[in-house]
Amino acid sequence: MNKFKFSLNKKDKKARAGLIETSLGEIKTPAFMPVATQGAVKSTPISIIEEINYDMILSNTYHILLRPGLEILEKFGNLSKFMNWNKPILTDSGGFQVMSLSKLRKIDKDGVTFQSHIDGSSHRLTPENVVDTQNIIGSNIQMVLDECTPYPSTHKEANKSMELSLNWAERARKSFLDSKSRSDSQFGIIQGSIYEDLRIKSAQETINIDFEGYAVGGLAVGEGHDQMIEVLKYTLPILPDNKVRYLMGVGRPENIIESVSEGIDIFDCVIPTREGRHGHAYCKNGTLNLRNKIFEDDNSPLDEESNFSVSKRFSKGYIHHLIKSKEPLGGMIISWHNLHYYKKLMEDMRSAIMEDRFDKFKKNFYLSRSSDSVI
Repeated sequence: MNKFKFSLNKKDKKARAGLIETSLGEIKTPAFMPVATQGAVKSTPISIIEEINYDMILSNTYHILLRPGLEILEKFGNLSKFMNWNKPILTDSGGFQVMSLSKLRKIDKDGVTFQSHIDGSSHRLTPENVVDTQNIIGSNIQMVLDECTPYPSTHKEANKSMELSLNWAERARKSFLDSKSRSDSQFGIIQGSIYEDLRIKSAQETINIDFEGYAVGGLAVGEGHDQMIEVLKYTLPILPDNKVRYLMGVGRPENIIESVSEGIDIFDCVIPTREGRHGHAYCKNGTLNLRNKIFEDDNSPLDEESNFSVSKRFSKGYIHHLIKSKEPLGGMIISWHNLHYYKKLMEDMRSAIMEDRFDKFKKNFYLSRSSDSVI
């Protein structure tokens, strides 16, 4: 096995602070991963990601398989060398695309056949070749191929989907362990939609396969915040304390805080950069919509309390001008600011857990926000 270790450093009630060790470096948890779907974080040079000091990014097996393709990656060595990123990478297997690109794919018991959304070419994903692909990509943490169950689904539909994912997980694990040159680690994915009995079964049987970490998948797909937290409440207690817990595709700051409260360790989401491109900046007192005319002559910095150079340098009025003028720089500045906000949020949560004051941190977080709505 390549280098991989998870240490649980501290617990404050259910909230956890830990350390993941990989062959490309360490990740302090709770941790957020910027999403570099195709080997690039949207509107953000890798130098900015390094300046903010992120420990790990996420990329996507499905999209990397299509572009640039495995042949190109092999010529460069792996994805880290291709994009000049010298820290860990987690790769999603393509399970979410199995759901989101449903019109372009056909599922059977052995895998998924899909048409490329780029050129219509036909491709095949199986639990085994997804492992091989992620080994070529050079992922430090790779995810098993699963079917991300859509919401809403009936109990029967969710059960069928969950059973398929369990079968694929067993096959993926065998393929991973048989690989001569493999990634540092492989995580299993728990499915079951919003059904408690299915989530519990999926968790128990995925644990029996014995992965280095466990992800809760199939959430943030329309079920709503309260339902998502309810699923975590009855799923996470089943998971072993000495393994990493990953909530896939989540989310907004309040989603993350409440999920950390239940025991989640790592997150990923496109929200910081997607919202940035739409003019929304995350700040201590709430979310600012820099498109709003009230910022037209506002000479104050984007975030006066931030220690990030970008957040302090540019005024709200200037960024408003860029957004209204459709200058890409406006969305880029806000995206970088948001990424820094998320990193600082994770660091503050970790410090609070280590110092047994996580409840106080949560209370102060909500008190500081002037409104749940965008200003």
